[in-house]
This record gives sequence, C-alpha cells and structure tokens, in this order.
Amino acid sequence: MEYEQLKLGNQVCFPIYAASRLITRAYQPLLDQLDLTYPQYLVMMVLWENDQVSVNTITDKLILNTNTVTPLLKRMEVLGLITRKRSETDERSRTISLTEKGLKLREQAALVPMQLAEKLDVGELNIDEIIDLRDKLNRLIEAIKN
Repeated sequence: MEYEQLKLGNQVCFPIYAASRLITRAYQPLLDQLDLTYPQYLVMMVLWENDQVSVNTITDKLILNTNTVTPLLKRMEVLGLITRKRSETDERSRTISLTEKGLKLREQAALVPMQLAEKLDVGELNIDEIIDLRDKLNRLIEAIKN
C-alpha cells in the first residue's frame, strides 16, 4: 500500500499553509515601512474598520486565542499605536482603541493592498481569480469554524 492519503501533493492543508507563508513574506517589506509585523497589521485592520473594540472582538475576527493577542496588544501599546482600557461595564474586559499615531498610520497602510497586488501579479492568476480564491477560502474558514 502506498498511502496516497499521506502524500504531500494530495493534501489541502499544505498549499494553503505554503501560500499563507509566501503571502506573509511578500507583505513584510511593505509592513517594514510601517514598522508593523503582519500580526500587528491584522490588528490594525480590525481597528481601522471599527475603533474601540474588545479584545474578544479582535480574537474572534482574527481567529486567535487571547493568550496570543494580549502580548501583541501590549507591544502595540508600547509603540503608541493603541490604548488598552478596562471596560466600564466589565472589569475583566479591555477596550482597545487607536491612538492618533495609529489612526494616522492608516493613510500609509492604505497603499499596502495595491502594492501587494502588484507583487502578486505574476501573470498566473488574474485579480478575479484571486478574489474568487479569497471568497472560497472564506467559505472554507466559516465551514471549519462552525
């Protein structure tokens, strides 16, 4: 028996993992200009979309555990990008808000998606195929989460 199910080329997880790593690598030079890591960039996108959210909102949107996000938020607070305040209604909860510096960074970051699209435009996939892939991956994520 050859164990076809164990061949790397037959896995759905590996191409997703490899694509994620390669895309994150492509982001890095762009994010270096903003002095952000990729996880910090993800948090900032959540906050640029909706400022003043709970840590739980961030963890839910990013599909991360609190023990992963909390140290990240502490570092971002030290960088002056966000503030972390205890919730007035629940002292166990913290509200995360953008600082002026964090809000201003959005202007620079607005160029990142287009710059990344240019880096990824290697002629193999057109933008419609990339959008279709994103939509299918989002459906997969939702199916797996539930």
